[in-house]
Amino acid sequence: MNGKGRVTIPTDIDVIEGTKELARRWGADAIRDCDGTDFPVELKDEGLNVYSTYYTTRKDNAWAKANPDEIQQMYIMTPRYTATEEVLKVNLMKGLYPDMLTPNCRDDIKRWWEVIDRTTGDVVPVADWSYDEATTTVEIKTHRFHEYTVSFLAYIMWDPVHMYNAVVNDWQGVEHQITFDVRQPKTHAFTMMRLRKFIEDHPYVNVLRFTTFFHQFTLIFDEMAREKYVDWYGYSASVSPYILEQFEKEVGYTFRPEFIIDQGYYNNQYRIPSKEFSDYQAFQRREVAKIAKEMVDICHECGKEAMMFLGDHWIGTEPFMEEFKTIGLDAVVGSVGNGCTLRLISDIEGVKYTEGRFLPYFFPDTFYEGGNPVKEAKENWVTARRAILRKPIDRIGYGGYLKLAMQFPDFVEYVESVCDEFRVLYDNIKGCKAHSIKTVAVLNCWGKMRAWGNHMVHHALYQKQNYSYYGIVEALSGAPFDVRFISFEDILKDKNLLSDIDVIINVGDTDTAHGGGEYWTNPQIITAVTEFVYGGGGFIGVGEPSAHQANGRFFQLANILGVEEERGFTLGYDKYNWEEKKHFILEDTTKEVDFGEGKKNIFAFEGTDILVQRDKEVQLAVNSFGKGRSVYISGLRYSFENSRLLYRAIMWSAGAEAELKKWFSSNFNVEVHAYLNSGKYCVVNNTYEPQSTTIYKGDGASFELKLAANQIIWYEI
Repeated sequence: MNGKGRVTIPTDIDVIEGTKELARRWGADAIRDCDGTDFPVELKDEGLNVYSTYYTTRKDNAWAKANPDEIQQMYIMTPRYTATEEVLKVNLMKGLYPDMLTPNCRDDIKRWWEVIDRTTGDVVPVADWSYDEATTTVEIKTHRFHEYTVSFLAYIMWDPVHMYNAVVNDWQGVEHQITFDVRQPKTHAFTMMRLRKFIEDHPYVNVLRFTTFFHQFTLIFDEMAREKYVDWYGYSASVSPYILEQFEKEVGYTFRPEFIIDQGYYNNQYRIPSKEFSDYQAFQRREVAKIAKEMVDICHECGKEAMMFLGDHWIGTEPFMEEFKTIGLDAVVGSVGNGCTLRLISDIEGVKYTEGRFLPYFFPDTFYEGGNPVKEAKENWVTARRAILRKPIDRIGYGGYLKLAMQFPDFVEYVESVCDEFRVLYDNIKGCKAHSIKTVAVLNCWGKMRAWGNHMVHHALYQKQNYSYYGIVEALSGAPFDVRFISFEDILKDKNLLSDIDVIINVGDTDTAHGGGEYWTNPQIITAVTEFVYGGGGFIGVGEPSAHQANGRFFQLANILGVEEERGFTLGYDKYNWEEKKHFILEDTTKEVDFGEGKKNIFAFEGTDILVQRDKEVQLAVNSFGKGRSVYISGLRYSFENSRLLYRAIMWSAGAEAELKKWFSSNFNVEVHAYLNSGKYCVVNNTYEPQSTTIYKGDGASFELKLAANQIIWYEI
């Protein structure tokens, strides 16, 4: 046992003694309830901080049913239907879980709904369609063989997260919790009284853990209760006529459902945000922050701390935007899936402390006979630990049913070691910023708003189309660089933005928000980046960097990258540069580089150095431009070996090869993190096997070292 503190564990009314035992073994100083559990008052005098999960938008169906006009709403678009006759009938609820959503006919449907001819893109006049509430069917006068959709508002009659938890845990007979809208007048006033009453009735609660504030990220289920559409950044469930009328007054133009529906893409983070959607997000951030601050002020007035869960109803509380700091929260807690989701929490400013909820969640989908929760716990901890060593969270914790975890003694023992290790590393870092070798800027349309969330649809879940890009950001989450996230708009607004940056990374597909699309046809953007590289900066392009077909180019920075993508327009030009060169970037590779999905049809200009090509398709290439350098990578799956490749690519593009062997391990499975102000550094084995390496300190002096599996060794500088 290495002390106590900085750990939160779940509890329940049927596991009182078990809670005491695990609090002792894991050194927990805080306990919490969860969705589906209750806090046992018998534990209120155990000397532990008590977190209470507080739901601002649910767990009061009596209020929701008494005020049906203030139930929360969501914009939904139907599937596309082809009209084969002059009249088309569209059932709004086809493909949707019937108990979750109900179309809103209370408000003027001709004002707030929209029927669109998707063949022409035109809005169908309201006189040409009608709605039958009894059959939830819209009847449309059509042009034959055109496609049509209906965009409509629906009440959220079953909170999506409550539904998810009920389905996963097979809760039988539970009342469906209805989601009410705190933004609206009656519910707003009721909510503030309800909060005060809760605090008064629970004097033993120290921390109110708001889950979260007002608007659920987009989560829709189909008829079979399967996830139909999910977007952790989605704003489509943050709407109501009341809210939208306020928005119209602020921005001075008429709202259209299409601003949210976005052709059925729902403005997901791969979409380049429109002006209207950006305006709406900014409006929501301001309005959510105002009411959230009211609730936080009540907590403080009553002597309680206010903590926000970065998940569930978190929309409008974008944690890296300026409005967030005005809320006055004491803490943020979030779920940790990997290094990126760890940094998504630990990099938040404007709170006293941050906390990560580690996996696995103590749910029966992991904790069952024959299950292996230790394996998941090890992977989760070791993956996140790289990022913790760069920017620590202040606390760790777990959630779910504690009694399930207690049935796995090896799991209990492993988590005990994790808690001890976390406290040691936290004490050693002592709030000191980890040493950064270079400053790297990730450039996309979102900038800091989506810091560490690039290419993330629903937290850290794998998707074939994005893991080759997500691997870049995951590698950066634990790398010794000062990582910033900048947008194209930032460059347009600040001509000096790039002055203290060493390397720019643009990673993504053409015409996505990550790639940049039409921004790359803006001369001001092109000039700024070109001048940056020409003057000595580095540029790393991954996938389809700077890509948008215009002006005889697909890669608009092809002159800097030294490569281009064959789109069929340049087949008449012969290509002769296919010889692979040895290079600094590849010196630590032990096998063929895993580019993930990679890219097809990339070719290099004469004078560009190709490092890897396969079947005459360039996967990795480097080029010099003025005093600067560029690296092209077709994609990069996350692995320790690939992290080293990216590390070397950054150092080479910054012209800093000579600085490589400072706070450096010769073995890419082992990393070094230095904390100059606290006078310490650590060497960490990221693998489940023993490792041997040569360690280079900041002055270039070296020593040999052997480490056990997962071992961290701390040294004085």
